[in-house]
Amino acid sequence: MSQTAYHDELLAMGVAARTAARRLAVLPGDARNRCLEAMAARLVAAADAILAANAADLAAATRQGLSQAMLDRLALTPARVAEMAKGLRTLTGLPDPVGRKDATWLRPNGLRIEKVRVPIGVIAIIYEARPNVTADAAGLCLKAGNVAFLRGGSEAMNSNRAIVEALKAGLRDAAVTDEAVQWVPWTDRAVFDTLLTMDRYIDLVIPRGGEGLIRRVVETSTIPVIKHYKGVCHVYVHAAADPDMALAIIENAKCQRPATCNACEKVLIDAAIAESFAPRLAERLRACHVELRGDEAFRRLVPDARPATEEDWYAEYLDLILAVRIVPGIEAAIEHIAAYGSNHSDAIVTDDREAGQRFVEAVDSAAVYINASTRFTDGAQFGMGAEMGISTDRIHARGPMGIEELTSYKYVVYGSGQVRT
Repeated sequence: MSQTAYHDELLAMGVAARTAARRLAVLPGDARNRCLEAMAARLVAAADAILAANAADLAAATRQGLSQAMLDRLALTPARVAEMAKGLRTLTGLPDPVGRKDATWLRPNGLRIEKVRVPIGVIAIIYEARPNVTADAAGLCLKAGNVAFLRGGSEAMNSNRAIVEALKAGLRDAAVTDEAVQWVPWTDRAVFDTLLTMDRYIDLVIPRGGEGLIRRVVETSTIPVIKHYKGVCHVYVHAAADPDMALAIIENAKCQRPATCNACEKVLIDAAIAESFAPRLAERLRACHVELRGDEAFRRLVPDARPATEEDWYAEYLDLILAVRIVPGIEAAIEHIAAYGSNHSDAIVTDDREAGQRFVEAVDSAAVYINASTRFTDGAQFGMGAEMGISTDRIHARGPMGIEELTSYKYVVYGSGQVRT
């Protein structure tokens, strides 16, 4: 298809999305919940077709030499398909944000002003690898009264197509326009560039993926962007840490699912306990097949660790690789995170309450932990249901983006004939 044809097709999708957004904005909450239930039922019914499509994607990705971590992000199983359906059903039990009055006040002239939650409109989600994002994003947008405009990566093309077909069938079952979920079936650069300049039809862009994808979106888009940037997450083992707790937290944060953005990528060890703790950490993580990279101080204690380069401190590995630095104290740990972190999720392990408070006050990240794994930075784990992703921005939405973060607000003003003089 020519670039002109892509352009015309995308504009037609934009018109359809804008029309659907007007209908969704006034659709009652119980009707949106029925849509979610129908979409979940269709996902379950289409599980075999979805898994067959995913198998084709996995086979192609394996031939292309994608890493094991990336293959894990791409892979669907019967349990993961069931989890997608469960995520949609979970959304039906959450309070409806649309129409909620955040504040009401009366002015001296008798005007009553209400600040009311409303949908954003049409939200484009640009993402890589994980096909479950297709269902999560569509469900979250619908719950908040928005149209989802989905553009996944080429590596998950077959999986995404099968999932979207099921979601659209569910919308039709619920007698709601299936234009509420738009899916871009092309991955050419021309499509990308056109999509990101459709500010007449799309109200917000949310990119989810690697650093390169997000930078490209920000540089190209004429539409507002909320960045779900890389997760360079740290665990700082303070001098007053319980070493067994620290080891358990680091192993979980690094190894449970290393390809996630909330996985630990760096460990900072207080010099006061490094001599005893560093060898224990190395032993624990070797058993988990983690490749260790470290500064000179760490390598003196763990000689088989690879030397860490300057680039290592910035890197999001998304794999079983961990960079370790020994720091002279909490202030040095805070400075390191400020210099190299990505404002995603960072943790301190300590039994010293004052040190914990100093850390959470000084570290400027979307989620800051005391004595817990960074892996909890997740909408479901926070009790928000599914999430659109983890925003590392500071404006409008920060951290896990749930349904409330997919709404805006307007002011409704009630008068009795007042005029301004």
